[in-house]
Amino acid sequence: MVNRDTLKTAYEEELRLFEELHPTSKAHFEKAKDSLLLGVPLNWMVRYAGGFPLSVQDAKGAHITDADGIDYIDFCLGDTGSMVGHGPEAAAEVIAKQAYRGASFMLPTEDAAWNGRELQRRFGVKFWQFSTSATDANRFAIRLARQITKRPKVLVFNWCYHGTVDETIATLFEGGHVGSRTGNIGPQVDPALTTKVVEWNDAEALEEALKDRDVAVVMAEPVMTNIGIVHPLPGYHEALRALTRKYGAYLLLDETHTLCAGVGGYTREHRLEPDIVVCGKTLASGIPVGAYGFTEEFGSKAKAELDSLYGLVKGIGGTLAANAITMAAMRATLSKILTQEFYDVNIPKAARFNQGVEHAIREYELPWSTTQLGNRTEYWFVPHAAKNGTEAVNHRDFELDWYMHLYCLNRGILMTPFHNMAIMATATTEADVDKHTEVFREAVSKIVD
Repeated sequence: MVNRDTLKTAYEEELRLFEELHPTSKAHFEKAKDSLLLGVPLNWMVRYAGGFPLSVQDAKGAHITDADGIDYIDFCLGDTGSMVGHGPEAAAEVIAKQAYRGASFMLPTEDAAWNGRELQRRFGVKFWQFSTSATDANRFAIRLARQITKRPKVLVFNWCYHGTVDETIATLFEGGHVGSRTGNIGPQVDPALTTKVVEWNDAEALEEALKDRDVAVVMAEPVMTNIGIVHPLPGYHEALRALTRKYGAYLLLDETHTLCAGVGGYTREHRLEPDIVVCGKTLASGIPVGAYGFTEEFGSKAKAELDSLYGLVKGIGGTLAANAITMAAMRATLSKILTQEFYDVNIPKAARFNQGVEHAIREYELPWSTTQLGNRTEYWFVPHAAKNGTEAVNHRDFELDWYMHLYCLNRGILMTPFHNMAIMATATTEADVDKHTEVFREAVSKIVD
């Protein structure tokens, strides 16, 4: 089993090695503290393994190069934002060409209409709108659902991920009380006033929460992803759909991460029937984008509400939403990169990654496990994957997390921060996957008795 004293010593050694290997990244970080809060442009960039973040110099395909000239296999891929790989030529050429033709007009382009038709084909819902992030897409969809239903509340699942939407950064406390998650910065109001929270895979709790008929929309990732990959139990999606219809709540499926499951996300792969679909991140090859689509029934009601409202400020939209560069990038991504072939090539790589990790787990007789969702995969430091958010949180082992991440980083492998997830891109090679297997086994060998 893991020797905790050895683990602590090994981690301290890796910290020293990291600092030795990255003097330029450290210098960039220290200099940035004069102008950037915490020394980074986005606060959680300091949460990578190591005493400071890498400073990225270049990236191509499934590799990045830092300011010290060190090459890394990138299994993080911008936490899905660059799932198609860095700088894919089919998108990069279109982005550059559109930049010379104009970036943003606050007027439609033909690319936008093409994207709407393609998303309609993939996800099976009729009408689409675009935003600058999936977070905004979620916000706007919530507003429309509330406007249509005249109901005040949303329902989410404990430890869900829907970006930075205020209503969703809520959790269940002892006794079933809803409140802000620890670390939720400056919530506008007590989430108990806006949000109901239940555990994933608990159909009875879901029905009990819907009985008051005050929920406008239930928001769900088809598979929980940000707290670890937590799959639905057999029959849960059928119950989710039946109960939302029974109590008159709309069902929103957030495919931002689960787009890894297939061309139409988990929705298409499993023939789900949401009222609203939200996606973003990789849709435009790393250019900021969000999209939200809805059924014809929802769309007709939304149109009636929008037509009845006066003035320009409606709480949805954004001057740069659906700009020409983003729409051009999305069209290139959907038509030439994020195709069925993408999944046919990359899902087997995730399986190979899992098999390599599982072999090392068996070799050292560790009570660990792996799980997979499309071209996304991860390992857990427990015998079985979690069934809900609370179990996933309780499974966390921060000492092992930080050690495994840092050990990989010091040997040229970048994993997704916060959990042990890897994403496969077309540019990811079997040699890349096998290198992780080798490094993973080596890391484990240093901390077990």
